[in-house]
Amino acid sequence: MRPEQTSVFVAGGASWDAIIDLDVLPHNQPESLFAKRYHEAVGGTGAGKALNLEKLGFNVMLHVVLGQDEWGDKIQQRFQRTGVQLLTDIDPNGTERHTNLMDADGRRISIFTHSASPIPGIDPEHLARAMRHADYVVINIINYCRRLLPYARELGKPVWCDLHDYDGKNSYHSDFVAAADYIFMSDDKLDNPRSLMESLVDAGKQLVVCTHGKRGASALTHDGQWFAVSALTDLFINDCNGAGDAFFAGYLFGHQQGLSVLDCLRVGTKVAARCISSDELVDTTLTEQIALSGY
Repeated sequence: MRPEQTSVFVAGGASWDAIIDLDVLPHNQPESLFAKRYHEAVGGTGAGKALNLEKLGFNVMLHVVLGQDEWGDKIQQRFQRTGVQLLTDIDPNGTERHTNLMDADGRRISIFTHSASPIPGIDPEHLARAMRHADYVVINIINYCRRLLPYARELGKPVWCDLHDYDGKNSYHSDFVAAADYIFMSDDKLDNPRSLMESLVDAGKQLVVCTHGKRGASALTHDGQWFAVSALTDLFINDCNGAGDAFFAGYLFGHQQGLSVLDCLRVGTKVAARCISSDELVDTTLTEQIALSGY
């Protein structure tokens, strides 16, 4: 099956981000800092995955909650330039907004300058009907998305979930961890990521993938096979926002293409590298052919 015939349902989230590039991140003291650069763009983990998956040829449906405000309008206008089918519900709190402080190594302090409603009004049964026809279901760790997890299980849809900087203990993630079949996460809050990955596989997960920033990425399969790849070097780092979501999309694309786990990790690494060279959550020149070159 070619990717343009393959559909993905992505649940949550999108934001409007102000991104400030600094030489170094703020210290824990009063100080004056001078920005190297400032720009604004669509943010959010669902938006990042959807934009990359669409460039990789998938038929993508993305559900998000947006405010009836200028930032929500900007997000919708950005998606109008894509083939992503955007499903929206209204957030009475307004559109989520972030201010991201970035240093030269791509490290980030993300300030939630306007938070979304924790429980916005959505119709999970309507979204379940959208999920029914999807080949892949991606449910992000936005609070309202936990309401969709029972429907995905009832439909028999394997759940792909990105836990981000999960520490193995945070109860906020518990519903998503329990429901997910394919888990992605970073090692930002983990001293021993392999131990957590092994415990998740022991709990019945099909695949657990962990990204390690400049140290690459690793994966553990349901049958105990371990794989690891190095990060790409000599990269032009422009904006690291969305790199993890781009990696996720690249891995899913490789999986859909029938590549080995090792090659899926390599494709994810390549797509993430192209993301960080751009001003947006996706490299607008990304194609299926670029992602698959060398495989």
